Amino acid sequence: MPNLLTKGKALFGAADLTTLAIGGTNVDATAAEINRAADVSARIVNATAATLAVTAASHDSKVVTLNRAAGIAVTLPAATGSGIKLHFVVGTTITSNTTTIKVTGNDTMTGTAINQADGGSHTAVMFKTAATDDTITMDGTTTGGIKGDSVELIDIATDLWWVRVVGSATGTEATPFSATVA
Repeated sequence: MPNLLTKGKALFGAADLTTLAIGGTNVDATAAEINRAADVSARIVNATAATLAVTAASHDSKVVTLNRAAGIAVTLPAATGSGIKLHFVVGTTITSNTTTIKVTGNDTMTGTAINQADGGSHTAVMFKTAATDDTITMDGTTTGGIKGDSVELIDIATDLWWVRVVGSATGTEATPFSATVA
């Protein structure tokens, strides 16, 4: 059956919309962009495999739970200034290996990490990225990776990701940021 546009009881006929305007303003979003923004059926993405290649179509504006005690190697798409928003939450404390979140190519990260100290002291330590940092490493102890920790990233410019890490640590807190991508 063809797509039909109706208003009240009047039938406008079959439609093949190539240009859509609402209130005289053209809608420039693609069908894929509209579907991604409107799809509330899959807001949570559960990551359990050893690797995760992040894509805008599958992960933008969704919550990605990191549920692998042996860690996950996460690779970000290239930063282009697209505004992609990524939110990772540790669902399972890392008990062996590490979870890493790495950029692609020449991309770097700018932002901060705050890790709460253990032992009930209610203190936190903040770390700032260095100019060449391109990797976040959570080890389940000193650099975070404990259930409930979170990482937010936004593609803010060509070759640049903004990052905020909020977590907790055991032992002597250490920066989760480093430069490891060649």
